[in-house]
Amino acid sequence: MRLALRTWSLACGLCVSFGAVSPVAGQGNDWGDEDELPVEIHGLLEAAFASRLLDDPVQADDFLLGEVRFRLDLSHFTDEADFSFKGDLNADGLTDEVEIDIRQAVATLHAADWLDVRVGRQVLTWGTGDFVFLNDLFPKDYVSFFIGRDDEFLKAPSNSVKFTLYTTPANVDLVWTPVFEPDRFITGTRLSFFDPSVPGLVSAGTMGGPLQTTLPPRRFENGELAVRVFRTLGGYELNLYGYVGFTKRPQAFDTALGLPAHSRLAVYGASARGNIGAGIGNVEAAYYDSADDEGSDPNVPNSEFRGLVGYEQELFANFTLGLQYYLELLQDYSLLLANSNAPEFEPDEARHTFTVRSTYQLRQQTVILSLFAFVSPSDEDTHLRPSLTYRLSDAVTLVAGGNIMAGNGSGFFGQLEKNSNGYIRIRYSF
Repeated sequence: MRLALRTWSLACGLCVSFGAVSPVAGQGNDWGDEDELPVEIHGLLEAAFASRLLDDPVQADDFLLGEVRFRLDLSHFTDEADFSFKGDLNADGLTDEVEIDIRQAVATLHAADWLDVRVGRQVLTWGTGDFVFLNDLFPKDYVSFFIGRDDEFLKAPSNSVKFTLYTTPANVDLVWTPVFEPDRFITGTRLSFFDPSVPGLVSAGTMGGPLQTTLPPRRFENGELAVRVFRTLGGYELNLYGYVGFTKRPQAFDTALGLPAHSRLAVYGASARGNIGAGIGNVEAAYYDSADDEGSDPNVPNSEFRGLVGYEQELFANFTLGLQYYLELLQDYSLLLANSNAPEFEPDEARHTFTVRSTYQLRQQTVILSLFAFVSPSDEDTHLRPSLTYRLSDAVTLVAGGNIMAGNGSGFFGQLEKNSNGYIRIRYSF
């Protein structure tokens, strides 16, 4: 109850501070008719709460999420350029702070018939996987993913320049991120995780603070470059990918500083997606070239191959089923075990994961029942994501669901078992 009161108190201050600058359609609008407005205005107000379902011995707080979020979404379009802004003010009842999250502040310049240039803070994505990423090396927010925020928050923004070239043989996306953008990974602040050096669960409380890491120096040569060559052929979407940068999570270890670090990484891949029978199939592959290691350095992740096949079909009216098989195949595995500081906690040479997404829409599609499941036979763990979405009106949506993790305590999902949670969100969109 105290968490809810703190959150709503912060939210009231948030709404008061924006009340003078956030016009709602038909209220306080001094610009005249809608088609005379220089800027399209949209936004949302959302309250979200999540709590653990199990007792976590290394965390003092059962609450994982207690926040009220206000979003302002602005767009302006011209023949030569488009401008958009998407910013959130988030009143966080766990930290008693109001945080600013700029998810988009971007200008898209139509430089020529064959060239668009998109500059600024933006959320980027490509690839064919459903919650599985091979060639998508843009930053992710895994804390949001596991604590009950909307799925959109899994994708984190980056400050980038994107060039899109339109040519007859194929189109090209080229993305340059001058300053490396890591994933927003688990640091122990809200979610506990397994530390093989203990070995056991740790949190920010048991570590004396959140997990500390080191980032690549902010130099020109330490930026990220991603490229995609794509076209449609015979009804199939075909893609080639490339990436040069660093591991998005701190999988390496800096022995000089004694901290987890991000090592150099190059990725090469391809994908295809299109109709197969009554459904849609996809296949994707990527090779992760760990440039700083030949397999014998225990402080740098090994190179690996990643592969994915998937299929989705509407089996009957309003019911859709999607299946995926995902494989990670470590290279130089014998060298990894021979040189590892903790070989008993190294992953299997071949890590297998199956996913299932089932979606059923009821009552004129105002009620949506969904279940997404990760099952890893090699890690011996699972992650279940059930949810119920109820659209009370065009503007108001209620969502209830959970993140249920179980299995091997050192596996990717199993280590999060004590963080299993239930959540509820209510959103008003305008």
